[in-house]
Amino acid sequence: MPIVAQSTETTDWVSRFADEVIEESERRAPGKPVVVASGLSPSGPIHLGNLREVMTPHLVADEIRRRGHQVRHLISWDDYDRYRKVPAGIAGVDESWAEHIGKPLTSVPAPEGSAHPNWAEHFKAAMTASLAQLGVEFDGISQTEQYTSGAYREQILHAMKHRNDIDAILDQYRTKKAPKKQQQKAVDAAELEAEEGSGAASEDDGSSGSAGYFPYKPYCGGCGKDLTTVTSYDDDSTELAYTCTACGFAETVRLSEFNRGKLVWKVDWPMRWAYEGVIFEPSGVDHSSPGSSFQVGGQIVGIFGGEQPIGPMYAFVGISGMAKMSSSRGGVPTPADALKIMEPQLLRWLYARRRPNQSFKIAFDQEIQRLYDEWDKLAAKVTDGSALPGDLAAYTRAVGTAAGELPATPRPLPYRTLASVADITAGHEDQALRILSELDPEQPLATLDEVRPRYDKAEAWINTHVPADQRTIVRDEPDTDLLKSLDEASQQSVRLLLDGLADHWSLDGLTHLVYGVPKVQAGFAADATPKELPPEIKTAQRTFFALLYHLLVGRDTGPRLPTLLLAVGQDRVRHLLGA
Repeated sequence: MPIVAQSTETTDWVSRFADEVIEESERRAPGKPVVVASGLSPSGPIHLGNLREVMTPHLVADEIRRRGHQVRHLISWDDYDRYRKVPAGIAGVDESWAEHIGKPLTSVPAPEGSAHPNWAEHFKAAMTASLAQLGVEFDGISQTEQYTSGAYREQILHAMKHRNDIDAILDQYRTKKAPKKQQQKAVDAAELEAEEGSGAASEDDGSSGSAGYFPYKPYCGGCGKDLTTVTSYDDDSTELAYTCTACGFAETVRLSEFNRGKLVWKVDWPMRWAYEGVIFEPSGVDHSSPGSSFQVGGQIVGIFGGEQPIGPMYAFVGISGMAKMSSSRGGVPTPADALKIMEPQLLRWLYARRRPNQSFKIAFDQEIQRLYDEWDKLAAKVTDGSALPGDLAAYTRAVGTAAGELPATPRPLPYRTLASVADITAGHEDQALRILSELDPEQPLATLDEVRPRYDKAEAWINTHVPADQRTIVRDEPDTDLLKSLDEASQQSVRLLLDGLADHWSLDGLTHLVYGVPKVQAGFAADATPKELPPEIKTAQRTFFALLYHLLVGRDTGPRLPTLLLAVGQDRVRHLLGA
């Protein structure tokens, strides 16, 4: 097992970015901590697509820490952004909430029943809790606090003084045809919503009218909304006059003393790059096309005396299994949703193993079982030293950080096995422990704590993402009609299974038995390999399996048969199979 605190320098994408970031930081700010950044808008549930905005710099920052460098990962909470729309599926939110559109997110009440003081804090709290589980270390910056405290006053005055220079940069793109949005295939409407990105992705570049261009927008002193128009500004006195198109309120303020407004997004972002000295920050597809925020910001940042960060464009994160989630829920799943059904290590691995420009899917359907199988196979290769360098690096980044390993399941039994047991036992922990303790009689499980939290994740997946018609319900009584209708070959296959139960009562033993019965019937040894068998043996095995499923659960499919047999128990299996 690798030592997590060591550097994972190799040929993987994280190490390559770490090399570049360290070199660039030494050029720009020698002797200072390396600064990487993310931006999140708590305008609603912060979803798994947004998580890539955090995980990409987190993984790079963590590699830099492993190499002994000081590094700060900033997360700017864009909580001073305007409330743009009422999200679908948020409990207690109805059309009356539209009255808050245009206010800062921190001025909007929290959803009904929330323990938090406002809308932004409600959604920030959920994301912060998930990041803690994922081992993400960061410095959070509230843009509401920054703007309302006057922290950016000099930057705002500087932007207003150089408004004509900013306007000239922006004007290069205003007359150009808007670039066609880069599309990536999405599997359903919920995923399409995820493509919108955070609220900070708004492409607002300021107001330009008869009074000229202004990169600053006040929040109205009357209604609190940003539906304002600057009508005049004096550089010497910093007097700014504005009117509100929503409520008609108008006032003149001294910008050198006024803290109720913000720079427009296309100016705000590069201002922060310079203010914080950001070296590395990724950007989504919506920010990376010609004329968009990241590209334009690369020119505007020079006005503030800074340089554009290096960083990749990151690709779309898809979801499989969303159709099975309740339509009333609205939106796309969040990191908290994923962490209910998978361990933090698996979720970290999904982001670590793919380059940022590669899209991937997070599974909420049956595919999660295959992903866990793949993860466990990789863990076995890491243990025996056969993992490839890139795979080893991704694994090491997934199981821990420079600070140490994440809490893990002591005895990580296969997820699909745990899910099957949770399905069959329907919440009865004593039955689950009985079944799991029989998987390996030589090393019986003493307590469910040995398989937690993985067991709890698998149980949550069964209960929340597997439709009722796919749940496993074991028969109470034998299907006598089916048993009477069996031909001689089918009766023989059932007898062979029953005769071998006692001697094969373990997961491995029952696996050998159920696959071996059709082989023995065809005149081959039970342990004959596929190369030694004709193709029709596979057909015979499928037919045998379907028969057992019908006799045990009344369907032609179900959990893996060895697990199902253990779950049902020897006595009940014999009863249902007509013994």
